[in-house]
Amino acid sequence: MTIALVRRPSSRLAEGIVTHIDRQPVDVSLAYVQWNAYVTSLKSQGWVVREVPSLESAPDSVFIEDTAVMYRDVAIITRPGNDARKPETAAVETTIRNFGCRVERVVGPAALDGGDVLKVGTTVYVGLGGRTNAEGIEQLARIVQPLGATVVTVPVTKVLHLKSAITALPDGTIIGWDAAVDDTSIFPKYLAMPEESGAHVVILDDTTVLMAADAPRSAEVLRSLGYRVVCVDISEYEKLEGCVTCLSVRMRHH
Repeated sequence: MTIALVRRPSSRLAEGIVTHIDRQPVDVSLAYVQWNAYVTSLKSQGWVVREVPSLESAPDSVFIEDTAVMYRDVAIITRPGNDARKPETAAVETTIRNFGCRVERVVGPAALDGGDVLKVGTTVYVGLGGRTNAEGIEQLARIVQPLGATVVTVPVTKVLHLKSAITALPDGTIIGWDAAVDDTSIFPKYLAMPEESGAHVVILDDTTVLMAADAPRSAEVLRSLGYRVVCVDISEYEKLEGCVTCLSVRMRHH
């Protein structure tokens, strides 16, 4: 069973943190419509969607991926690198505990954002950059290495999170937007995408990926590789450096 945890956007979404791009006005009512369409697309692909109670006081709380990392049946509750986002983890932890997962926690002085963690088979790439520090990576490694994972540290200096630069296809190929990637040679199998949003996919199943609607050429590339591509418009979240991965925590039960 594949479960996606999501979190309805706060009415204060437009106040979300912007780091590497210029602030643009966010249409919050459109953002609600887009969030609903994202949730609907997950459900239509057979996913079970569970909502974590929204947090009005946290403008970035819709970007739920940053609060938890799943590895096998262990949930690692993160410690977001931006202090304003630290309160976001509490309700996520409560929800995850209700699923009966083993829960581990990253503790200070570590900083770890889920958006910096990319799992490819038993390899766990972790971005070392603006929101995740070396101690955060070390604590994550201590939890996942006994479960068979190999942790690889990846420098992230050009974008907010590792998954702002790269994600992975079902066959393990890393796809990226070259301008955002510090060093492509780290990845054994790397494919450059023609658009920035084209580097961001959520794997829905072995043959299907979800991606943003503003990367039509990238969608064609993926279709030519034999993948089915489900597109969603997330323009309002992109204004806050969000992408398709940020809006859910994917729990795949083994």
